[in-house]
Order: sequence, then structure tokens, then C-alpha cells
Amino acid sequence: MSDLLAIFEPHDDYSDSPLLSEIERLRPTRVTILIEGVDPSWVDDGEAVRDRLAALMALVERRTGATVVGTAGDRDQLLGWRFDCELCGREPVVA
Repeated sequence: MSDLLAIFEPHDDYSDSPLLSEIERLRPTRVTILIEGVDPSWVDDGEAVRDRLAALMALVERRTGATVVGTAGDRDQLLGWRFDCELCGREPVVA
């Protein structure tokens, strides 16, 4: 596998650990981390979001050796980007 999109919640969450383990298991070459649900202007909690993004990027890089980039906001920022796999820490909800 080459390119992976990992979608995290804006705040520390119990789902981080399984998601990080799955990223490590897949051994991607490149990882894009998206912290979803954050206003791209980062007006509210900007420092906390930046710190979380930096920590996740460093952790994924250290655990996988992959090249890691990160962003916060929503999927619209990634229009035109292609990923071999997408992972999300949220539990599926039955409709």
C-alpha cells in the first residue's frame, strides 16, 4: 500500500488507539491525516487542534516510517487527492 488517508476527530478519542494500530499494520508509504470537523480558519481551539495534528503526525511517522502530512477541516480540502485506503476512527452507526 502506498497512500493512506487517516481521519481523526478534533479531540482525543478512545478510537485513536485502534486507528493508529491499523495504520501501523497497513505499513503505508504516505499518510495524510485529516482532523475532520474543524473550521479551516481554526478560530476556536486553534492551538489545541494544531497541537493534536502535530502529535498525530509525529506518532504516525514514528510508528510507520511513512511520510506524513496533515490538515484540519473537511474532505473538501482533499478534492482531487487519491488514496489507496481510507481509515476512520468513528464507529459505524446503523441507520
